[in-house]
Parts: sequence; structure tokens; C-alpha cells
Amino acid sequence: MCRPSVLFTKYPLLINPSKRKTKTKTKKKRMENSSKEPSLNPNPNSYTYDSLHPIYAMAFSSVPSSSPRLALGSFIEDMSNRVDIVSFDEETLSFRPSPSLSFDHPYPPTKLMFHPTSPSLLASSGDFLRLWNVSSSVDLRSVLNNSKSSDFSAPLTSFDWNHAEPRRVATSSIDTTCTVWDVERSTVETQLIAHDKEVYDIAWGEAGVFASVSADASVRIFDLRDKEHSTIVYESDVPLLRLAWNRADLRYMATVLMDSSKVVVLDIRSPAMPVAELQRHRASVNAVAWAPQATRHLCSAGDDGQALMWDLPEASVPPEGIDPVLGYSVGAEINQLQWSAAQPDWIGIAFANKMQLLRV
Repeated sequence: MCRPSVLFTKYPLLINPSKRKTKTKTKKKRMENSSKEPSLNPNPNSYTYDSLHPIYAMAFSSVPSSSPRLALGSFIEDMSNRVDIVSFDEETLSFRPSPSLSFDHPYPPTKLMFHPTSPSLLASSGDFLRLWNVSSSVDLRSVLNNSKSSDFSAPLTSFDWNHAEPRRVATSSIDTTCTVWDVERSTVETQLIAHDKEVYDIAWGEAGVFASVSADASVRIFDLRDKEHSTIVYESDVPLLRLAWNRADLRYMATVLMDSSKVVVLDIRSPAMPVAELQRHRASVNAVAWAPQATRHLCSAGDDGQALMWDLPEASVPPEGIDPVLGYSVGAEINQLQWSAAQPDWIGIAFANKMQLLRV
């Protein structure tokens, strides 16, 4: 793999840090090979979009409309990457790409997200946090960089837009920090040294409360009213890669462990002890998302090519665990999963160079 700069040496490995030492080229090769002809379940409720490039980052438009609209980010181990905007027509059951809304992106975007109330504003993370105006064309609105050096910034692993206060966006970085931006003023509200090692994911709960997961194997909650302290709600023996906070019931969050086939569900009222460990995947889990309007439903996806739907019981989970209520499989590793908040009947998954919409 070509390594033209210090930034590029670290940056392409952010998307799957569990493969950091020896598997980066293997993972890339598998993505390219599986992008040729992955076998798909013949499911009448699934619809496939084929991209010219492997897909990683994915975001649904957050505003209800007549059809799902998504932003898709490429995963190319090079500085030149792309973001495409596509819509799905529910009448013709086909995708409508918008060539005028496709744009170049420096490095693979680690995350994409639309503004919570405006479909014309899109954010992306990578070397910096960028805001894009999306209308009849795409224009770069701002590049947010808190580094003292204009030539280098510690790459961003993820970010989350605050739904209660949309002026706030929180980012996580490999430099152990979490940064809260006021994107309306393009200024930093606060920056916290959040963990002892790289921070891999971040999620807002309430307006001034966010949580993060890290290579230091902890889930920590931060309250902006008390920036000197954080609450550790879970610790593992291995790094934690992904975090999803249940917006329908803020008592619950879910996290994903490195190289692990289980999803850990936490109740923040009872720190340290998970309320459930979902263990029906047969390979590493890569993504997890809560149902936007159901307090006990979530979906997970992983390297076994499965997207599994879970219904958490009101009572305690039995020792033998629970089985998913629904399952869907493809012939390739699923790298990304998103559940549409604006149209909760739709889930999007990304594998190889394909994005699939699943009606649930």
C-alpha cells in the first residue's frame, strides 16, 4: 500500500482498526473480490444499488420525504474518494443517482450524516470535519480543524450530530480527544481528553451529554456541565469500536467489541454489568443501530454477512441468550448499517460495492 504521508499511514486504517497490523491489504482485497458477484438472498423486500467503488460511510436523509435519500461514501485507499447522493423511488422500486450531487472527498469518509432537520446540509469526517451544502449542486461550506498545525490534524474516527441542539457536532479522534463544535459559528465549544487511547466512536444522548468508546476498552459518558469528570459505564478486556445510544429510550446503549461476534447492551442506570449480550453472529460485528421509534428493537451486522434484528425482552435476558427475530444474509462482509429515522421502515446495509435497502 502506498504511504505518501504520515496522515495517510494512519488514516485508511481507521475504518477497521481491528485489522490494523496485518490485515489491511487482505481486507481491501476481499472487498474488491467480493464486489464482483456476491450472492444475495432472493428477498422481495430488498433493493440493491451498485456503486463504482466499495462503500463504507452511509447516511439517510433525516427529513421525511416521499422516498429514502442517502449519501454514500467510497472506501478507496487513496486520497481521492467520492460521495454520491442517491434516492429510491418506491413506485418504480429503483434507485435514482444524482450525478450533479456527487463530489470528491479527501480520503475515505469515516462517517456521513445529514443535519437533523435540514436535508440540504451534510457533514463528513475524515482528516477534518467538513460541512457540505447539498441543493441543486454540492458546495463545501466549511472545513473545521482544531489543530494548531494547518498541515496536519489527527484523523477523525466518527462524529454525531446533536438532535436536541443541532448547532452542536461532537467528533472523536485517534488523538484520544472528543471535540464539541458549534457548527453555526465554526468554533470549538470544548475539547476533552476523553480516553487513554484512540477514541473510535461517539454518540449524543441528551442535549449536553455524550458518550464515547475507545481502544482503552471503556464506555464513558460526559456531561458538558461538568467537564472535569466522566462516568465509566462499561469496561471490557478488548477495545470497543462502535457505540449506539437508543434515542427512543436513553437508558440503553449498545456497543461492539473488536474482533468479537457479540453485541453488548448496557443500561446506564446499572453500570458495569450488561443487560444483554447478543451472540448469534458467526464472525465479527461491524455495526449496530437502534430502531428510531421502538424502544426494544435493534439491528446488528457483521463479517458473517448477516443483518440480525433483535427484540429485547422486558424481563432479564436468560443465560443462554436470545435469538434474533429476523435475519437477512448476503454473500459478503457487511461493513455498514443505518436505520432511517425519517422512514423507520427502511434499513440500509453496505457490503463490497453495494448498498441494499431492506424493508422491515
